[in-house]
Amino acid sequence: MHSTVRRFIKTGLGFGAAGLVLGVYMLALREIGGRWPDPYLVSAHAHAVLVGFVMFLILGVALWLFPRPEKDDARYTPGRIDAVYWILTLSTAARLVSEASRAWVRSPALGWIVLAGGVGQAVGLALYFWTMWGRIRPVGSHLREARGERF
Repeated sequence: MHSTVRRFIKTGLGFGAAGLVLGVYMLALREIGGRWPDPYLVSAHAHAVLVGFVMFLILGVALWLFPRPEKDDARYTPGRIDAVYWILTLSTAARLVSEASRAWVRSPALGWIVLAGGVGQAVGLALYFWTMWGRIRPVGSHLREARGERF
């Protein structure tokens, strides 16, 4: 497993931990404090878990398991995947922190940061999919299928 894959997976685990802490806080707030969590906290929690944890793990494992890029693949470069990592990490972190902050601080600037984080997440995911497209191909399975093997 190379360093970029480890970085995606470990970052995903970090966002997962943040999502767990925020989730426990919201659960205690609701069950012990008798107050329903602010919708911004719910959204921050959802993005920490679904984008930060789940997507980062999926992207890291896909990067690890998919076939190597073909030599003439112009889309895939390690530098482009590094750029995707940083776009997604910074965007998801900005969204998590700014949305959680909106539960306590009413500032229009935070709304712009949330929006920028959401756009960054969409751009990062689209760039990842575009970059990895050529790596989604059969490697040996098409030969087994041609022989009639089903799996």
